Amino acid sequence: MNDITNDAMNNNKLTVAAVQMNTQQDIENNLATIKSAISEASAQGAKLIVLPENCCSMGRQFPTAERFDELSETLAGYAREQGVYLLAGTLPCLYRPDGTTVPNGRLRQVSLLFAPDGKMVARYDKIHLFTATVADKQGSYDEAATFEPGTQTVVAPIELNSSTYQLGMMVCFDLRFPALAQRLRQAGADILSAPSAFTYMTGQAHWSLLLQARALDSQCMVIGAAQGGEHHYKNGKTRETWGHTAITDFNGTVVDSYDNSALQGVATDNDYALVFATLDKEAQQQGRQKMPIFDCHRLA
Repeated sequence: MNDITNDAMNNNKLTVAAVQMNTQQDIENNLATIKSAISEASAQGAKLIVLPENCCSMGRQFPTAERFDELSETLAGYAREQGVYLLAGTLPCLYRPDGTTVPNGRLRQVSLLFAPDGKMVARYDKIHLFTATVADKQGSYDEAATFEPGTQTVVAPIELNSSTYQLGMMVCFDLRFPALAQRLRQAGADILSAPSAFTYMTGQAHWSLLLQARALDSQCMVIGAAQGGEHHYKNGKTRETWGHTAITDFNGTVVDSYDNSALQGVATDNDYALVFATLDKEAQQQGRQKMPIFDCHRLA
């Protein structure tokens, strides 16, 4: 993984970190892992830290949703302690952004952005819900059985010194829909977040390609923070996710990646891996000017 130098922190450039986890169903243990990852990423200069989808629990969505407010406060506290922006991959939630209860016994899959003072900057409810038949142990996936889709795109400001960076928020299956990435760019996004829990099979086939494609579609940096490895459920079943956390620049180049599913062999012997990149907004803008695809777009 790339080393982060002091230059990235002193030139009003934004250093970001993506966290790869192997989240299980012990929420307290997962929170301890998250806290350690944020602390290490902050110590290495990251000002925006992105956690993966289902960061607090893999499975057990309804019991976890009951703790949504409590878990949100805890994660906000981690952001405040380290003085960083924290993107809490996703948490299941019992209510919509307007406070009304999600009907029909379903939940919302919610991505939250916290500021360095711990205040919530933005909430994005996952729009595209995973529906697929996959040649793995589970066989078929239908997120709509548990979740209600969100309806609003979200672009949120990240303020660093004298610069403002706009973060377009996506989650996992959203990566398969180029129109969303393009709409976020049209709304001013410089960066796209993609906290994810891709299945091993679909991730192996498409994960890296999708990160690069959405970067090229939008000319934004794309931060793919992923779950990786085997996840054990209390009913004895397991699920395997692809991992391979990566950050792709506006030109489709993978800047840094953790090229494994499992976390074995992580240098720090922690239950997470970190991937870093630095967004140079001026260089990105110059790249956009050299290939002004949004000035040429005729279908959106």
